[in-house]
Amino acid sequence: MTSFDTSPTVTAWRALLALAVVFVMLATTGWSAAHHRPADGPREIALAAWARDRAAGYPLPDAGAPAQRLARFFAALTAGQRIALADKYPSIVGNLNGAPVTLRYRANRLALKQAAAVEKRRTYDEALSANGRSEATRRMHRFRSLLGEGRQILAFDPSGRGRAAEVFGDLDRADRVSVVVPGVDTDLLTLERSRRVNSAPVGMAKSLYGAERAAAPATRTAVIAWADYTAPAGLGMDAALGVLAAQGAVRLNALVGALPGASDVSLVCHSYGSVVCGVAADDAPARVTDIAVAGSPGMRAESAARLRTDARIWAMRDEDDWIGDVPHMEFGGIGHGADPVDPAFGARLVSAAGAAGHSGYFEPGTESLGNLAAIGVGAYGSVSCATADGACRSGISGEREGRRA
Repeated sequence: MTSFDTSPTVTAWRALLALAVVFVMLATTGWSAAHHRPADGPREIALAAWARDRAAGYPLPDAGAPAQRLARFFAALTAGQRIALADKYPSIVGNLNGAPVTLRYRANRLALKQAAAVEKRRTYDEALSANGRSEATRRMHRFRSLLGEGRQILAFDPSGRGRAAEVFGDLDRADRVSVVVPGVDTDLLTLERSRRVNSAPVGMAKSLYGAERAAAPATRTAVIAWADYTAPAGLGMDAALGVLAAQGAVRLNALVGALPGASDVSLVCHSYGSVVCGVAADDAPARVTDIAVAGSPGMRAESAARLRTDARIWAMRDEDDWIGDVPHMEFGGIGHGADPVDPAFGARLVSAAGAAGHSGYFEPGTESLGNLAAIGVGAYGSVSCATADGACRSGISGEREGRRA
């Protein structure tokens, strides 16, 4: 019996299994889809002011305009005019796809300073509960950490649970860019960790960047820790549905389409992040040459071919990863489809040797990290396949080619 047997008996069992998953999730975590906090006021006020303002005598472009239009707008300004806008509207400029990346770094440093000051005041706010003041303290420390010397923050939005993205390497000059797309429970407070460092988005990206530099010292690489989407909070209904993945996919493709230069891009997707990447695949820009998933609950497709992309699809899973026990199915919108490491799915299956559990794929010294790095720099001949026959490398004609062979 295959994963996609459509006999009435199997369909009925799938329906019962889906209902069981729903009941368990509702009983343990509640229905979280309708409880996301709305955006805070200051950013809305800044957007309204931006819409009324002018630069060099011309109205400012809509903040949601296509990246190409925004890039042309900033290119027409003097350096002083660009800096003035970033300093006046840091929360806007810091998140504009199409704005120069170094300008976004500058804007987000200022936005982080402002946000840290807000949280510092909240730590003394007697109107808040003890838990509220404790959260304010944690957020303040997180923002101060992101202000560390040399950090390159490409996106930052403190509203709600918060979103951010950080760059390792020179994004303007990179020949290869890897975008790390993390999964459930990703927000500003979980962006980085002092323990289990490489299980958090920043640690994942930093570890991958180091491995890529070691794998191809002559290749100019950059890695983005992309936590700039609203991820599910816990293993509730949001994690079983594709709504947040669809929203994240739009943001992911917008980021990739706005990256500077002509670099090839690899999407490195962990856990629920692989759902985001699967949904994004159909409309992904042509510069996306590879999509690698680790610990995936599914990509919302029956097969790699159904993703409708020319990018190579790679998949790995550690044998101790609990995600392997999750039903890989989709019924009535619940679940994320076929298992990407099932040979029938058609992905290139690579070794995850050395990884431990669901969050260990980015640990230095593991074959999982080495494989993700080799894919990221286009060193496909160095990839260790999950099978001894080297099938995962079949049909790839050369190293670092721009498109799928």
